[in-house]
Amino acid sequence: MSHAPLMPKATAVWLLDNTALTFDQVADFTKMHPLEIRAIADGDAAQGIKGMDPISTGQLSRDEIEKGEKDPDYRLKLGESKVVLPTQAKKKGPRYTPVSRRHERPSAILWLVRNHPELKDAQIMRLVGTTKTTIASVRDRTHWNASTLTPMDPVTLGLCSQIELDFEVQRAAKEKPADTTYGGATLLPASETTRKEPEYEADEKQRDDLNVDAVFAKLKNLGGKKQDDE
Repeated sequence: MSHAPLMPKATAVWLLDNTALTFDQVADFTKMHPLEIRAIADGDAAQGIKGMDPISTGQLSRDEIEKGEKDPDYRLKLGESKVVLPTQAKKKGPRYTPVSRRHERPSAILWLVRNHPELKDAQIMRLVGTTKTTIASVRDRTHWNASTLTPMDPVTLGLCSQIELDFEVQRAAKEKPADTTYGGATLLPASETTRKEPEYEADEKQRDDLNVDAVFAKLKNLGGKKQDDE
């Protein structure tokens, strides 16, 4: 087994005091650094720690220790511990908040609501360990202390870590569809503004033809009038 024994420092103290194992053997068994084992042996570290017998807990046998004492290159093998630790079931529910921090939760909720409106109530509950009722009262300004609440970063208050906050914000950003915002009126391209409709072009051509005929007719009239004057 590759994991360390229970209470590695206490086990190292017992092995140094009761066996002839080398520092490297003790370090390998307890998964500690050889220099730290040397410091324990010199009395510079682990002062006041009472040694724990790994034989009594079933993590090491007497025969295994004797093998190690005879061969400095031998590495001790960790046995199966007789001490069975109960596995803690994962609890679902709001995060536990210390009593000293509970009065700061409304301020953290107000900060999250203002700075990250994309967060859902369930995400805020996970971050600061609160209830939907409290979130709704802070959001609607119906909280009993709403008049004196000031937005405060939950990371600064110690209610959650920056990694947890960034994770929830990124998750909310992925779930929320991108809003199509109105960018305001824009100018039409020159090709559209200078383009003439077919009907308008025909009317304009007709007007040009009429203007030409009118000019020639006027010139003829002027010419005939001049001859009459002579």
